[in-house]
Amino acid sequence: MDMIISISVAIIAAAFVVLVYFLSRTLKSLQFTLDHVAKTLDGLENQLQGVTRETADLLHKTNVLAEDVQKKSDSLNQIFSAVQDFGTSIQKVNQSVRKVTDQISIGTEQQSHQIKQAVQWGNAALTLWEKWKIKKQNVKGAASQNYSRGGVYDGQ
Repeated sequence: MDMIISISVAIIAAAFVVLVYFLSRTLKSLQFTLDHVAKTLDGLENQLQGVTRETADLLHKTNVLAEDVQKKSDSLNQIFSAVQDFGTSIQKVNQSVRKVTDQISIGTEQQSHQIKQAVQWGNAALTLWEKWKIKKQNVKGAASQNYSRGGVYDGQ
């Protein structure tokens, strides 16, 4: 029985040694990781300070730009007034053009009867011309059929 206790104690001691060995390796790995994290945080802090400086500079430039835009906006008010006057003048010109267009439209309506007659005469002339053209083709077709049958072509 003493031997079993001795072997058990030896196994427990060996297991404890193995446990301590792996625990020390884990702690060393954790220490390496924490050192790396600390270095990364130092670099991040330096970068954050640079970003803070650049942000302050950018904010200052933005304020200067906003003041410049405000000054230029104030100076543009005069130009907008001039453009408004120009717009009023253009509106008056448009009204004059509209009156002339209305007068032309009234004159066109008065002459629409004459235009209608001219279009009718044109359509009649086109119809006569098409009929003459068809008749001429029919005469030539008949003459060429007569000639192909052995007849004499008389040129009509």
